Amino acid sequence: MSVVPDLATYLAFCAAAIALVLTPGPDTMYVLARGVQGREAGVRSAFGIATGILFHTAAATLGLAAVLRAAPAAYQVVKYAGAVYLVYLGVQAIRNDEFGGAADRDGGSDGATAGGASDATGSFRRGVLVNALNPKVALFFLAFLPGFAGSGPDAEARMLLLGATYAVLTATYLGGVAVASERVGRSLTASTTTSRLSWVGGGAMIALGLALATE
Repeated sequence: MSVVPDLATYLAFCAAAIALVLTPGPDTMYVLARGVQGREAGVRSAFGIATGILFHTAAATLGLAAVLRAAPAAYQVVKYAGAVYLVYLGVQAIRNDEFGGAADRDGGSDGATAGGASDATGSFRRGVLVNALNPKVALFFLAFLPGFAGSGPDAEARMLLLGATYAVLTATYLGGVAVASERVGRSLTASTTTSRLSWVGGGAMIALGLALATE
């Protein structure tokens, strides 16, 4: 078998990957929250999450994900770190730090420009962490990729190729989610509506974090 999987296997992988990418989860919720704030923040978050998928792909290929499966203590550490981080992001969203408060919206242009650039960079970094700190994703890739990559000396290269494909599909879908949520955010500009969106988005991330910690 070559580095590139046969067409039937690759198409089957893409079909399974698309179905999984479309399943709502912490990644989608985070991009929705960032997209409401602005298109750039949402899209950067989507690319950050896709980068996190590349991290999990590399971990599965190198066998690092197997450590989480074999060492319950390591799994618990990563799980709780991810849960705490999700709760932290949710609290920040409710405080309007994630969505941009009214004071920031009404601020001067210089402050908005500097703050926007910094916030956009932060969106990418947080997107990476939201995905990378989810041990369920690590174990999923450890179980999912080898089934399509097969065996042999080129199996690791095929896993990397399939993981990159999954990352591209994720970035494409979540990028679309970011653009769509940004349009919704622009149509809902009232301060009371923005506040409610902050509570809904932040509350959802807190709930996801608590669910991850208690499962």
